[in-house]
Amino acid sequence: MQTIITGPVTVIGKNIDTDQIYPGRYLALTDPKEIGSHCLSGLDENIAPNFQKGGLIVAETNFGCGSSREHAPIALLNMGASAVIADSFARIFFRNAINLGLPCIVCKGLYQHVKTGDTITVDINAGSISVKETGEVYSCEALGDQAMKILQAGGIKPMMRKRFEKTDLAQ
Repeated sequence: MQTIITGPVTVIGKNIDTDQIYPGRYLALTDPKEIGSHCLSGLDENIAPNFQKGGLIVAETNFGCGSSREHAPIALLNMGASAVIADSFARIFFRNAINLGLPCIVCKGLYQHVKTGDTITVDINAGSISVKETGEVYSCEALGDQAMKILQAGGIKPMMRKRFEKTDLAQ
C-alpha cells in the first residue's frame, strides 16, 4: 500500500449509502471491471465512466451507510479509487473497506475546501492532506495500527495468508 497518494478528487455529498455506491440491481455481476463500471451509479451514472484511475472520493458525513455488503468497497476499488476521504464513515463500511485494502480517511470539512477535479495528496502516515490548487494543508485522523497493518498487507485476506504461511512453515 502506498502511504502517500496523489490524485484527482471527485466530491460527493453526505449520507451516501451502499445502494448509491453500488446499486442492488448489479449484485449478480461478477466481473470486477464491470462491477467498477457501475460504481456510484445510484448517485450519478457519469461518475464511474469519467473517474480517473487512482482518483480519490471526498464526501461529507456518514459515507457508506446502509447495508453491510462488501460490494460497495469492491466497486470503489474496481472503479479505480485509491482512497475515500470523508467527515465520517458508517462503521461496517469502514471495516469492509479496510479489510479489502481501500483506505478510508477521516478529514473533517475537507469537502468544503476542494472541488471535483482538484488534485490532492494524502500522506496517511503524517495524517495530512494537501490541495495542489490552493497549497492548503489539512489534518486528518490517523488510522489505527491494526488498520494500517491490514492496508499494508493489501487487505485482510493477504495478511492472513501470510500469517498462516509462517505458521505452516514453523510446524
